[in-house]
Amino acid sequence: MNTVINKIIEMEDYAEKYDIPIMQKKSIEYIERKIKSINAKNILELGTAIGYSTICFANVSNDIKITSIEKNEERYNEAVKNVNDIDYNNKINLIFADALEINLTDKYDLIIIDAAKGKNIDFFNKYKKNLNKNGIIIFDNMNFHGLVGKSDSIKSKNLRSLVKKIEIFREFISVQKDYYAEFVEVGDGLCICEKKKDIL
Repeated sequence: MNTVINKIIEMEDYAEKYDIPIMQKKSIEYIERKIKSINAKNILELGTAIGYSTICFANVSNDIKITSIEKNEERYNEAVKNVNDIDYNNKINLIFADALEINLTDKYDLIIIDAAKGKNIDFFNKYKKNLNKNGIIIFDNMNFHGLVGKSDSIKSKNLRSLVKKIEIFREFISVQKDYYAEFVEVGDGLCICEKKKDIL
């Protein structure tokens, strides 16, 4: 256990040193509680980065299995190294791919989407079929550093476009007739998406 905790601290330092975006600690803690409350055993994560959140979530209980997808080769390789260092290969399956270009057939209790923020609608539409009946989907960075809701005042064209896509996604997910969406003010903002119970 201490080996895992030490690795998590090491990854936090590495991410800060090399300016690698990892999930905020409060968001990690919230999702860890959610994993326990829904008794999630099979988890899918889009956006591994260096494996920080992946390892945190795998560490919640002994019987958790996580599949995590990362398309950046350098970060994927770093994640592989980190998973190997703590011998979590039996718990974590890392895939080097673009999440929109591969097809998974497994079902998951929890799907965590922390990948390209401008593609959240595409991720949702592609992976909702992989959600177990009582599973949930969690999206990170719904506030995007406090910029969501302020896109019109952003001077950078690329940043304005990205934030606008997050705003559009928030509207999109809020009106899905088959799903409930709850926005939680934790970390950089989370969206908890759950299939309505009366939908077969």
